Amino acid sequence: MRPSTCFKLCALGAAALMLAACGKSGSPAAPPAAFAHARWQVLPAAPVRVDAYLTTAWTGRELIVSGVCCTANNGALVRAQNVAAAYDPAGSTWRRLPAPLGDIGDPVARSAVWTGREMLVWGAFKASAYDPLANRWRRLPHAPTGHGIAVWTGHEMIGWGGGCCGDAWSDGSAYDPATNSWRKLARAPLAPAQQPVGAWTGRRLILVVPGVDPDSGRPYPASFARAASYDPRTDSWRRLPSPPSGAGGTAVWDGHELLVAGASKDAFAFDPAKERWRRLAPAPFAPPASSALWTGKGLVLFDGPRGPAYAYDPATDRWSKLPSLPFPAHLDLRAVWTGHRLLLWTGAGAAAALDSATTATAGRQR
Repeated sequence: MRPSTCFKLCALGAAALMLAACGKSGSPAAPPAAFAHARWQVLPAAPVRVDAYLTTAWTGRELIVSGVCCTANNGALVRAQNVAAAYDPAGSTWRRLPAPLGDIGDPVARSAVWTGREMLVWGAFKASAYDPLANRWRRLPHAPTGHGIAVWTGHEMIGWGGGCCGDAWSDGSAYDPATNSWRKLARAPLAPAQQPVGAWTGRRLILVVPGVDPDSGRPYPASFARAASYDPRTDSWRRLPSPPSGAGGTAVWDGHELLVAGASKDAFAFDPAKERWRRLAPAPFAPPASSALWTGKGLVLFDGPRGPAYAYDPATDRWSKLPSLPFPAHLDLRAVWTGHRLLLWTGAGAAAALDSATTATAGRQR
C-alpha cells in the first residue's frame, strides 16, 4: 500500500472513532462504592505515539501498546512506522519495544490478545507475536480469514467477521500457538458483520451482529441469525434468540451474562443458561467500539477521549458517572483492568490510572 493510502487510513480510522463517540450523556446516579472516591493519577507519558490501529494488552505485569505512527508535514505523509511500548505499574516506567513486524499497509495492529506468554496481534490478514521475556516479535503463519473481533480462549485466538467499506465477512479462523497453525471455523449462521460484538464465556464465544448490509443499509434475510455461540471443542455453532434491539457498540462477559451496550444506547444482557435476553437500563451514550471493560464487579464505558467514563452495576441496574477523563483531545484511547486499577492510554502518549486512592491528570507526549 502506498504511503498516501496509509495516511488516509490513519485519518479515516480516527474520524470514525470521533463520530462514534458523539452520543449525549444522561443523568446517571452517584458513582458505585468501588469508585466513590476515585480520582485520576498522573502517569509518565509513553515514549511512542500511535495514530492508527491502536491495540492494548495487559500481561499481568505490564501494559503493552502497539500501532502505527504517522508523521506528516503540511498535510502530506512523511513517514509511517510500526511502534510499541510497555508500561510497568510497579516501577511507573515505560520502555520502548522493538518495532512490530508487518507491512504498514496491512497493519499488524488491529486486535490483540494475551496468551499468558505472548501478545498475539492480528492485522487484516497478517499476524505476529511479542514475547516480553525475549523482547522480540515473531511472524505468525498467514491467517485464512480476516476478523472483526478476536478473543483468547485459553488455547486459541479465535476471530470472526470483519470487512471494510461496503464489504462484510461471515467467516472466521483460530490460531493455536502450541502448533503455530491456523484452522478455519465451521460456517456460522450469523449475518455478515464488519464489527460484531461479543465475548468469550470460558466455554463458548457468543457473538451478536447488527443484521444490516453495510453496503445497501437493508436488513439481511431472516434466515441469517442475529446472535450465535461457537464451541471450539466441537467446531460447531448454535443459533441463539435475536437480541431485543440493534447491536453494535460493545460487549463484555460478567461471569454469568453477556452485557451489551448497543450503538443506539440500548443495553441488554444474555443468559446462556436460560438462552434469554433481558433489557438493562439504557446506557448514558452510544458507545464506540472497543470502549468497554469488565472490572470484576461492573462494566466501564468511555465516551470518547474528552468525555466522561461511566460504570454500570449489574446488581442495581444503574449507571454512574466517573471522574472526567483528564486527557487532551485525541481520537483514540484504550483501557485495561489490572485487578484493582484502571490503566488508560491514548494514542497521543498520554496515560493515567484510576483507583480509589489516587488523584490526577494525564502526562503529555514527550
